[in-house]
Amino acid sequence: MNGKKTNLTISPIRREWRFMLRQRYVVVLLLCSFLISAFAVITGLSEVSAQRQTIERLKQADNVDRIEAQAKYDDPGYLAYYSFHLTYSEPSNLAFAALGERDIYPWKHRIKMLALEGQIYESDAQNPELAQTGKMDFAFVISALSPLFLILLFHDLIANERTNGRHDFLVTTAKSSYALWGARAAVRFMAIFSCLLLPFYIGALVSGTTITNVLLVSLWCAIYFAFWTALSLYLGKKASSAPRIASGLIGLWALFAFVIPILGNLAINQNVHSPKGSDILLTQREAVNDAWDLPVKTTMDAFSVTHPDYSDYQKNEEGFDWAWYYAFQQVGDQVAAPLSIEYRDATFKKHQLAGYIAMLSPPMLILKLITSLAETDALAAYKYEQKIRDFHHSLRVFYYPWLFNPDAFDKTYLNRLPRFEHTQQNNPKL
Repeated sequence: MNGKKTNLTISPIRREWRFMLRQRYVVVLLLCSFLISAFAVITGLSEVSAQRQTIERLKQADNVDRIEAQAKYDDPGYLAYYSFHLTYSEPSNLAFAALGERDIYPWKHRIKMLALEGQIYESDAQNPELAQTGKMDFAFVISALSPLFLILLFHDLIANERTNGRHDFLVTTAKSSYALWGARAAVRFMAIFSCLLLPFYIGALVSGTTITNVLLVSLWCAIYFAFWTALSLYLGKKASSAPRIASGLIGLWALFAFVIPILGNLAINQNVHSPKGSDILLTQREAVNDAWDLPVKTTMDAFSVTHPDYSDYQKNEEGFDWAWYYAFQQVGDQVAAPLSIEYRDATFKKHQLAGYIAMLSPPMLILKLITSLAETDALAAYKYEQKIRDFHHSLRVFYYPWLFNPDAFDKTYLNRLPRFEHTQQNNPKL
């Protein structure tokens, strides 16, 4: 009895599999979707591997440079000036699937104890939060291309039978229309889901992605595919002309994937204003350059506002002094700080507004979800920048006592030199 039930259950599925595989255009479409997804995953894995190799090479070179500087100089001022420190944002194990903004925002910097703002904003980046095109990673394939595959698979599921004159016969002979169209839609859905996700699963296995992240991406993809499938079936059921259905669906795809994100981007940029990175860089450098000609007391008074412990420091007006030099480097950052804060606040606000607009655009929403999970979005870049700031602050905390009292310095203290890898992020916003 149970065997009969099982056969009755799987029989329509088998029938639809055979029917689907006899349709060449469907097979070609599925093959294309698999190849494009595989290409995107391979490209992502290659890019992530290249970034990790670059980081490892830079870490070794950075360590060698710093050891040479520490062997060459004894004065803490020289040590701080000639010691570079590599900072980096290592790609996550899911980054291969969503490269996100890592090719727009910097993911590595070499910094030292000079004014920080200029070192961060030497390469400025425009807000790319709503960018939808430009890279062929797995997230792009899912968000922008998979709707086209689904539209092509499902738009004529019913209309094609009407055109061929089989619709009424199929409906009459089937137990129910749900059993007939449901089985056909389920088979195609499973086929396209497997073709698009199989390369991702292999990539996740290779990169060591956690099972939780794999399941989350699978769930979001299933919901996203179900949305386009339901939309295609609904419109296909209402209309009789397959080209008309396809035109309408492609129009909706263009609206969701490009028109809404582009208009949203324009609206955000019109309403959220921020200084450019070049403005911050120029302000900071002018402040530092002007300090050479200012009275020492002017610089030290401004410096003492943030470091009152050194307010008693006295320097001769003549001659060079490392403490004064690094003090006016910090004052340069203080002068540029309002612009820098305004820039970061605007970036954060744009990210939030983009999240609201994504609620109107399913392609943008799933892209945002995957890049967020992969830690490759603008917010991840923002966190990396904050970690640089925290690390640079720890360098200042380490060097300042020795700069203002170099006689007490001993090179053995360099064993306590802060390391970027151990920096704790300190950002109440995130």
